[in-house]
Amino acid sequence: MATITLGDIAAHLGGELTGDPLLTIDRVGPLESATPHTISFISNPRYQAQLASSSAGCVIVGPALRDAALARGAALVLPDPYLAFARLTQWWVAQHRPPVTPGVHPTAVVDPSARVAASASVGPFVVIEADAVIGEGAQIGAHGFVGRGSTIGADTRFAPRVTFNHGCHIGARGMLHPGVVVGGDGFGFAPNQGRWEKIEQLGGVRIGDDVEIGSNTCVDRGALDDTVLEEGVKLDNLIQIAHNVKVGAFTAMAGCAGVAGSTVIGKHCTIGGAAMIVGHLKIADHVNISGCTAVTRSISKPGVYTGLFPMDDNATWEKNAATLRNLHALRDRVRALEKKN
Repeated sequence: MATITLGDIAAHLGGELTGDPLLTIDRVGPLESATPHTISFISNPRYQAQLASSSAGCVIVGPALRDAALARGAALVLPDPYLAFARLTQWWVAQHRPPVTPGVHPTAVVDPSARVAASASVGPFVVIEADAVIGEGAQIGAHGFVGRGSTIGADTRFAPRVTFNHGCHIGARGMLHPGVVVGGDGFGFAPNQGRWEKIEQLGGVRIGDDVEIGSNTCVDRGALDDTVLEEGVKLDNLIQIAHNVKVGAFTAMAGCAGVAGSTVIGKHCTIGGAAMIVGHLKIADHVNISGCTAVTRSISKPGVYTGLFPMDDNATWEKNAATLRNLHALRDRVRALEKKN
């Protein structure tokens, strides 16, 4: 790989560079462990003390920290340093990522009716079933599975061990991490005299462009219609998306969240880690749900919603829990007293 200089980075990100553009940069790293050939960033003024003591060759900062950064050395000043840092990491990875060799590995099993673009890469021991379509520049990692009739958009990457079942579709520039399962059966059973009759899941999964799904996350196929993830959705690791859920564009969910069947989540929402959303609800656009919150009713207005009972020592928690159980009776007593007055 060619040497990267501070000038190269500034040319890519823009902004105001103060410092030697010929300085070689060999690492993107945090302030506290930075070396004279590291580029770092700071976006929160609370960490300004770390800025002064950092040995970083250059620090990306916002206008408010420009003078403080220049007092210690080179700086790259941009309006949004955190966004600049994100774009720097993307560019850095692109410079360092080994080139992908197009073609189908000899150990892969590809049905003759499948269409694999000449620029696509299909790794070892991949299975691609009938009528599947693999787009230009797409990458299917080792031991991956693409079911019959499924489509993979241009430049979408599947890490090793991704299962993408039949009748599922993903757009361009997606990223599915190891262990993702798309298109498994939804959890549908009808009670019958103490037994459960399986409801065959007849829908698929439709995923838009620029969607990223974390390791070991499951997106179930729809029972009748499709489960849908719109463009720009970001899912962390170990998330469960049940059948017929619809997740609006640019919504992000943190790890271990779960969404039950047929719930519709709006655009530009955030769902905190381990939050649970029960089925058949509607969540408005621009709703932020805090971690560990249990959402049991629809949310019609944007805002931040939290339903977390704080941790305490067990004895105190039990007393508080007992009090909560009596709140309904206490409310009735208060109402009765108010009526007497």
